[in-house]
Amino acid sequence: MGYTRLKAFEESGYVILDSYDQAADPKEWLDVEYVNWKSSGVTRFAPLASAFGEMECNGFWNHTPPRTDKDGVWVQANVEKAPILQRRAAEPGANVGRCRIIELQPNEYGDALYNMHQDDNNRLNPDGTGWIVRGFFNLTDNPDSVMILREDRFDPSTEIRIPLPAGAQMILDTQRFWHAVWHQGTEPRYCLITSWESGPELDAYIAKYHGMPHIENYPVSKETAEKAEAHFLGRVEARAAALAAAGKVDEGVKDPEA
Repeated sequence: MGYTRLKAFEESGYVILDSYDQAADPKEWLDVEYVNWKSSGVTRFAPLASAFGEMECNGFWNHTPPRTDKDGVWVQANVEKAPILQRRAAEPGANVGRCRIIELQPNEYGDALYNMHQDDNNRLNPDGTGWIVRGFFNLTDNPDSVMILREDRFDPSTEIRIPLPAGAQMILDTQRFWHAVWHQGTEPRYCLITSWESGPELDAYIAKYHGMPHIENYPVSKETAEKAEAHFLGRVEARAAALAAAGKVDEGVKDPEA
């Protein structure tokens, strides 16, 4: 039967929406409660929707009963402090799973490449239902930071670099792409991340905000790219050697949020 997927994703697997006027809103992300939760890089998360409305960020499949990343329950203590962000997450009218604000500390290009991963959003998702994708709404102004996407983890020619000024909005198939954020700067980056179920509601939302399936890559010099790639591959090789020395098998990269 297969999954219901977004028509707008047929060309590239992602869309860039109209920019949001982030400066017109209060900085709600500074008022909410964060929990320590490991993702790619040094991170904390403030849950707005979780499996049962608790102040936690675990995958829905790690609860009893286990389920896929759908039917999230709003975390009242945080949505009361961030009603505008909750409203933005709910606006498409699609089924919402996990919804969180991420706080990411500055990092290096090569380390971001090493931290690339594919999400496991559709674990336990029944065939014949909507494919889970994720929306990313950048809250702070980070024009020199980028969302890195690769179809092939080890092929830099597939790399897409999406700049992240305040108000940047995108929806990604994060189970298709290897992805991570390279965050340049001195202050943390904040972003609203929402899991949505693909379907007509999300297609209509994308059309409303003129979703574009391509964006011009944030430019980096050949020297910068080659240095970052060498750092990335060096870390991969060092990890493999350390595991081999310990008599362990490298099981590959797993979703750090799973």
